[in-house]
Amino acid sequence: MNRQLALELARVTELAAIASGRFMGKGDKIAADGAAVKAMRAMFDTVDIDGTVVIGEGEMDEAPMLYIGEQVGSGKGAKVDIAVDPLEGTNLVAKGQPNAIAVLAVAPKGCLLHAPDMYMEKICVGPAGKGKIDIDATVKENLTALSIAKNCRISDLTVVILDRPRHHDIIQQVREAGARCKLITDGDVAPAVAAALDNTGVDMLIGTGGAPEGVLAAAALKCLGGDMQARLVPHTEAERQRCQEMGLENAEDILMLDDLVKGDDVIFASTGITDGESLTGVRYFGGGAHTQTLVMRSKTGTIRFISATHFLDKKPLIKDFFQW
Repeated sequence: MNRQLALELARVTELAAIASGRFMGKGDKIAADGAAVKAMRAMFDTVDIDGTVVIGEGEMDEAPMLYIGEQVGSGKGAKVDIAVDPLEGTNLVAKGQPNAIAVLAVAPKGCLLHAPDMYMEKICVGPAGKGKIDIDATVKENLTALSIAKNCRISDLTVVILDRPRHHDIIQQVREAGARCKLITDGDVAPAVAAALDNTGVDMLIGTGGAPEGVLAAAALKCLGGDMQARLVPHTEAERQRCQEMGLENAEDILMLDDLVKGDDVIFASTGITDGESLTGVRYFGGGAHTQTLVMRSKTGTIRFISATHFLDKKPLIKDFFQW
C-alpha cells in the first residue's frame, strides 16, 4: 500500500467525526450514525483505492450503512479490504459520553478476518504485555504477568471492562486481584487502543464484545506493537455455520493477533468525536472545527497524532452533504 494512503484515510475519519459530532448530547444516535456514514462514504470516493468493506455495519439491504461487501474508493490504486465503523459508540455521542470515535482499518486483500456480527471474548494489552497474556488463564494470572512485565504492582494497573451482567465475575476477579476497574457503557475499540498507548491510564481491556470491533482493535494493536487474544462466542447454529464458512472448524479456537490481522501492512485511523483517554473530541467554532486523529501503519511503525483545524466553508463535501 502507498504510504500516502495513511493521510488520505485520516481525512476520511475526520469528516465522519465532524459530521457526527454535531449530534453530541442530542439523544439521537440514529441521526449521529447516519451523518457519520454519509460523510465517510463521500470522502472514501475521493481516495484512490479499490476497496471492499469486509467489516461494516450490516448487509447490503441495510444501506445507507457502509455495508459488508460494499465497494469504496475511486476504483484506482491498491485492492484492499476495509474494516470500518463510522461511529463507534452511537450511544456515547447521543449522551455526550467519552470515547466515541470514527474509525477504520485498511489492509491488503485477505488480511483482515471477516468476522461475523457475533460476540467475541477479548483480552488486549500494550507492547509490555506482548506474549504475556493467555485468554484461558485466570484474570489474576494475566494481571500478575502484566504487572511483572510493566515492573509495577497489580494495584497500579487499570482494566477497562464493559459494564454488562455477563462480566460480573470478571469485574469481581479484577477487584479481588487488587487492580482498578474502569467500567464503560459502550464502545470497546478506543479503550483497546488506549491500553497500548502511554499515559492513558489504561493497561488492559478484557471481556466479551462485538467481533467486528475486535478486528478493528487488533489492527490498532498490530500497529502499536501490542497484543490481543480472542475467541468467537457463537450462540446459534447459524453463527456456528458462519464460523465454519470463515475456516474455523472449531468456533472456540483461540484467535491470536496474527489470525485477526494477517501480514505486516495494516493502516489504522481514528478521529475523536467525544473526549477520551487517547483523543480529544471535535471542537466547533464559528465556521469551523478542530479535530484530533490517530493514524498508524504497522509496516513502518509510524504513529501520528494529527491536530487539524477545518474551515467548513472551504470543504465542498461538508457544504454538499450537511446543513450547518
